[in-house]
Amino acid sequence: MIKVNIQSSILIDDKVKVYFDPLKMDKKYDADYIFITHGHYDHFSKEDIFNLKNDNTVIVCPYDIYDLCLEMGFKKENVFKVKPLDEYDFGIIKFKAIYAYNINKPFHPKENNWVGYVVCINNFKYYIAGDTDRLDENLLYLHDIDYAFVPIGGTYTMNALEASSFVNDFRPSIVVPIHYGMVVGDENDLNKFSLNVDSSIEVEVLL
Repeated sequence: MIKVNIQSSILIDDKVKVYFDPLKMDKKYDADYIFITHGHYDHFSKEDIFNLKNDNTVIVCPYDIYDLCLEMGFKKENVFKVKPLDEYDFGIIKFKAIYAYNINKPFHPKENNWVGYVVCINNFKYYIAGDTDRLDENLLYLHDIDYAFVPIGGTYTMNALEASSFVNDFRPSIVVPIHYGMVVGDENDLNKFSLNVDSSIEVEVLL
């Protein structure tokens, strides 16, 4: 099961429950893994993380929120700090952190080392982009993606046309547009994105 709740809040439930940037989730204490792309309030929601975590939950996060995760009560051995190009193998989950930053905007500086993720769960490969512009350097790591979750809202990330062009370059089987409809972006952006994605790529709307 794949669910997008709001903004970039994603749940992948495939033998394990994996949350990405959880926000306004209605579940309790059932997270096996939580992945955080960066520390902005709509991606690192302490309230939602508290609601989802249990004693065994593993959290993966950028370096600059590592201490905050420990303060929230995660066991030290269950907190994994990452920067772009770090890789981990948890057995059922393997992942690589990749770049996520703005090129001509100030909101997500490259030097912050915030991340997106390429995650393999039960032989399915997912790309969770995080808040980023189109980055051609990431094309090196986006091979054979089954599901891609890509922001389309503009202002803080790539816009709908930039996102569709990016997706057409790495050609996932399915793309799920995210990061619109809450702060910036609306149905017009969704329509623009969908119309410009190559017809061989399935657009799955979950927001």
